[in-house]
Amino acid sequence: MATIKNSVRLIGNVGMDPDVRTFDNNRKMVRLSIATNDSYKNDKGEKVTDTQWHNIVLWGAQATMAETCLKKGDSVIIEGKLASRNYNDKDGVKRYVTEVVVNEFIKMGGKE
Repeated sequence: MATIKNSVRLIGNVGMDPDVRTFDNNRKMVRLSIATNDSYKNDKGEKVTDTQWHNIVLWGAQATMAETCLKKGDSVIIEGKLASRNYNDKDGVKRYVTEVVVNEFIKMGGKE
C-alpha cells in the first residue's frame, strides 16, 4: 500500500516534442505535456469532450528513452507520482506548478 499513496497513471497524447535538458553532471531531464480526454453527454444530449493537460517530467534513463522515441501526437501510458514546486517568475511573482514525475512509460503509437 505504500506505493499507492502518491501514484498517477495516465493514458494520453503527447502535446509537444520533448524539451531536453542536460545538466553539468550529464544527468538528463525531459519535460513534455500530455492531453487526456474525457467525454460525456450534457443536458441537451450533446457529446462534450473535456481535455486536461498534464505537465510531465522524466529523468535519467526514462528521459533518454523519451528523447529518442516520443514526439508530438504520440499516444502514451505513463505511471509516476505527483510533485509540486514553486518558483519566482521574472516579475518576482511566485508561481506554483504540479507535475507528474514519471517512473515508467509505454509508447502506444502516434499520428498516422
